[in-house]
Amino acid sequence: MFTPVNVFAAILTLIPYLSFAFCSDTTRQRIQALPAPLRLLLPSALSLPYLLITLAASSFHWYWFCLYTLLPIAIALLLQQARQLDPGQTGNWRDYLVLLTLGLAVDLRWFEPAWPPHLAVFNKIILLNAGIYGFLFIRELNGVGFNLRLNLRDLRIGLREWALYTPIVIALGLSLSFLHFHPHWPRLSQLAGAYLFTFLFIAVPEELFFRGWLQNLLERRIGRTQALLLTSALFGLSHFNKRALHFNWRYVLLAAIAGIFYGRAWRQDRRVGASAITHTMVDTLWSIWFR
Repeated sequence: MFTPVNVFAAILTLIPYLSFAFCSDTTRQRIQALPAPLRLLLPSALSLPYLLITLAASSFHWYWFCLYTLLPIAIALLLQQARQLDPGQTGNWRDYLVLLTLGLAVDLRWFEPAWPPHLAVFNKIILLNAGIYGFLFIRELNGVGFNLRLNLRDLRIGLREWALYTPIVIALGLSLSFLHFHPHWPRLSQLAGAYLFTFLFIAVPEELFFRGWLQNLLERRIGRTQALLLTSALFGLSHFNKRALHFNWRYVLLAAIAGIFYGRAWRQDRRVGASAITHTMVDTLWSIWFR
């Protein structure tokens, strides 16, 4: 799994993600300096990790390569049109089509058969990169708050919402037999590793999608409270197939309630980092002590 090719592909996949997260202003300036046609074609480069990994594993298929090449371009084109037709950023059907496509592709694992065993995680980050590029640098959607240079206020807000939600989820989760307490203290390295992995590869992608993009757009259409509740409900429903072969209503319920607190954390200062802290604390607590 940790072959030189796979490691190099991982670096190629993480460079856009981390550049967008930590150097967004510099990255935006460089992208905007490019000719317009090149800006729209640039995300096709996101297919390179697929090309490298599958050629090395002898599992390359032209179908998947074309999909990973053309889908990011299609997203950029749709969001370019949305930018032109909806300068007030109140939400265009193209915005929601992109979100629906990305959300279902990840949640239902449509593209994961493209990858060799245990490497489907690349799919999620590639699609995330395509969404970030489209919404932040083509659509230029404002109020997203995707900046992972965290500050103390992010930490305070994130921990506050976690502290408010934790008694609810523990009481409700135990009563529904969804949570099961495992009394042990993990090694510090295990705890830190679980937190960092969850933050970067679970919490931030989900918070960016549901809060930075979806809740952000819905607020402009239906108001803050309605957007918070609707986004939380959709967030809960996105967990219907987790840890179960059929509709996992317990997971949906607890995730929907969690979504309210994640949404509150994001909308306080419109910072993905704050809600990602809440999300990460909840998931880390669950994965180590209550899974």
